Amino acid sequence: MELPKEYGYVALVLVAYCFLNFWMAGQVGKARKMYKVPYPTLYALESENKDAKLFNCVQRGHQNSLEMMPMFFVLMMLGGFRHPCVCASLGCLYIITRYFYFTGYSTGDPQKRLSIGLVN
Repeated sequence: MELPKEYGYVALVLVAYCFLNFWMAGQVGKARKMYKVPYPTLYALESENKDAKLFNCVQRGHQNSLEMMPMFFVLMMLGGFRHPCVCASLGCLYIITRYFYFTGYSTGDPQKRLSIGLVN
């Protein structure tokens, strides 16, 4: 079996998604410091931290992207065998919407994760 010559675009999109996740992880790290949520605590408790919801929104935005990552990677790699340019284009669109999903969620208002860059 031979890979299409455009398959490199699929690989570039997967690498871009990894960088997006690294950036999101950094945002979670900053939120840990800002809202005083120590490791290994995954989610802050509202009974212990007045900023729990704000931290949890940042954490949850990143966690959701991690949960979707395996499916995204598998579908990109498989679809790229037959339609690499279409997969790469749709993968770029997915990454852009993931960015807006995360930044919207990170505001502390979970409903803003659905705006995908639109003004609420």
